[in-house]
Formats: sequence, structure tokens, C-alpha cells
Amino acid sequence: MHFITLSDRRRLPKKYLMSLSKSLLLSLTVGLAVACNFNPKNAETSTLHIVFQEEKVQFTQPEKERIHEYLMDSEKEVRSLLPNLPDSIQVQLEIVDWNLESVGGVTGRAESNSPPLVLIQISNAHANGILGAIEAGLKSTVYHEFHHLVRGWAIQDNKFGPGIAIAMVNEGLAEVFAEQYTGQEFEANHIPEHVNADDWVEEILALPRDASYQEWMFEHPDGRSSVGYRTGNHLIKKAMEQSDKTILELSNLTPNEIIKLAGY
Repeated sequence: MHFITLSDRRRLPKKYLMSLSKSLLLSLTVGLAVACNFNPKNAETSTLHIVFQEEKVQFTQPEKERIHEYLMDSEKEVRSLLPNLPDSIQVQLEIVDWNLESVGGVTGRAESNSPPLVLIQISNAHANGILGAIEAGLKSTVYHEFHHLVRGWAIQDNKFGPGIAIAMVNEGLAEVFAEQYTGQEFEANHIPEHVNADDWVEEILALPRDASYQEWMFEHPDGRSSVGYRTGNHLIKKAMEQSDKTILELSNLTPNEIIKLAGY
């Protein structure tokens, strides 16, 4: 059976997870397609197709322009780093009322449809509004999700099979890639300083392959959150330090190879 992973980024509200199945069925034709309306020169060469989902809340023109600028620049930059980024990508954006403050006010997920799809949610609950969230978290989210598309770690296209250890590695790769190349870093994606990080790694490596994705990647019954994301961030940085390999080099390796390079 083809394993479907929830490659949603970082911590998300429970109501978002509950509505995932419904959201997967949303038509890409709903909303206002503005692919490259703001820069005709870029429109001739861009492989991005940008759609604003505006059934409930509409984006302002300045918000659309800033988003367009970030997306166009990010695609160019990521493609220079990861040449295997798909040639044509749909990017669908919507405004939500979720509390995403801990990750800059923006979250997203990747789906390897045809063409590949990145869905991005921007919170209007951000302290500095929609534009503030765009500045604080959009670029990081785009880099993270584009890395998933290149890696093959996306909803309906998981090339690695089930298991929290695999999720830990792939989410860690995407997060470290985003941190390193955008400079946007969030405490919510790091293991707390008072915790022995190796303990969390060993805990995940000992899990059965069918361990709950919801619990280990989002909200654990013991009160911890985003355990897999946080631990993956630590593991990837440890693998880089011990192997002297870059995040780009690690991104070409299997989860098991990366885990071994980190010393586990």
C-alpha cells in the first residue's frame, strides 16, 4: 500500500488536521489566479502558477504583490540550489485565523500532483497582520515545502515509506535547508535546551513503524509538541557537524545513511 504522509509543516491546529481530507479536494480553479500579473517579464519565464484562495477572506493588492515577489524570488533561489525542483508548480494561498505565531504566521504542505502543488496558509491572527506574517514566515515555508517536492516527501508521493524516524529525517532536512538559506529560524522547531536531544532521537528510533504520526509530529499525549520536527532539526545539524557535509549533500542521502552519519 502506498503510504500517505502528512507532510504539513510544523505545529498545526487540530481543526486543520481534521479538515485535511476535505482540503485535499479543493479545486485549484477556485480563487483568483494571478500568475505573474505583477511582472510581465517574469511571467514569460516563470514556472510558478499562483492562485489566491479567496472564498472566505480576500487578499489586498499590496499583500498579493508582496507574496508574488517572495514566491518568484524564492523559486529562482531554490532552483539554483536544488536543480531538480519540478518545472511547473502550483502555489495556492489562503488566509486563515489560526494561531501560527510560533512559526512566523505561515504554514503549508506539499502535494506531488500533476503539476506539483504547494498549499500555503497565512494567519490573519499574526501580531503584525497579514503583511507581517508574509515578512516573518512565508519565505521559510516556501523553501521548506519546495525541499519536500525535490526530496519526494509529499502527500501522495512519499518515496521513503512509513515511520516516524523517516519523517524526522525528511522534515529535519527541509527545516535546516530553510533556516540556512532564508535566515528565518523559529524556537518551535528546536528541542528545548533543558532536554537531552539524544534521548529524543533514540526514543524515535525505537518506535514501531506504525507509530502515530499525529502524536509524534504534532501533539504528543505527554504534552510535548512537534517532537519529530524538533528532533529532525537536531539530527540533521549533528549529521552535518560530524560528517562535514552540507545540507545539500545530505539531501541526496537516504534516511538511514543520514542517521548513521549523525552517530546513531
